Amino acid sequence: TFAFMLLFFRNDTGFGGNNGLTDFKRILDFPINLPTTRISLYLASVLALTGVYLLCRFIVKSKLGRLLAAIRDSEGKVLFTGYDTLQYKLFVWTLSAGICGLAGALYVPQVGIINPSEMQPANSIEMAIWVAVGGRGTLGGAMVGAWLVNAMKSYFTVAAPELWLYVLGGTFIAVTLWLPRGVVGLRLPGRSREGRRGGEESGSAESKEGEGTDA
Repeated sequence: TFAFMLLFFRNDTGFGGNNGLTDFKRILDFPINLPTTRISLYLASVLALTGVYLLCRFIVKSKLGRLLAAIRDSEGKVLFTGYDTLQYKLFVWTLSAGICGLAGALYVPQVGIINPSEMQPANSIEMAIWVAVGGRGTLGGAMVGAWLVNAMKSYFTVAAPELWLYVLGGTFIAVTLWLPRGVVGLRLPGRSREGRRGGEESGSAESKEGEGTDA
C-alpha cells in the first residue's frame, strides 16, 4: 500500500499527483451538490452499513465463522484436521477488500476529493484504534469505535490540530491499559465479575477437595 501511495504521488500516473482526483460534480448523472443527492448518498451509506453488518454477523454465527475463529486461534490444529486454511483466509481477505471498495465508492462522492495520502500507513493504524476503542472481537464495537474516534478527530483537527496525534495515541494507550474490552465491554461489567467470582469459587472448591483427598 505504501508503495502504491508513492506511485500515485507522481504526476505522470494520471491520477492528479499530490492533489489526487477532485472536482466531482455528478454521480449517475445527478449533481452531487443537490440536497436530494446528498441525502440519497447518506441513505445509501446507511443501507450499505446495515447490509454489511448483517452479512458479517451471519458469517460469524455460521459454521464458516467458527472455522475462521479456529484458524485465528490455532491454524496448525485446523490444518491437522484436514481443512485448507489458505482458501478460507483468501475468502475473508477478499470479502474485506470488497467491503473497503464499497466504503470508498460511497466516501469519495460525499467528500469530493481523494488523494494518495489516504493510502498512508497511519490510516491503517487509525482503523486498528477504532476497533480497540469500540471493542475487539465484536462487530458493533468496530462501528462504535469508528464513530467515537472520528468525532474526536473532527473536533480536535479544528480546535487544536497540533494535539490530535497525541490525543489519538493517548486514547489507544488508555484503552489498552484500562478498557481491554473497549467501550462496548462496559455494557456487561457484571458478567465479567461474576465470571471471575465463579472461577475463584471453583478453584477454592477444587483445592478443598484436594486437601480432603490427601487427608
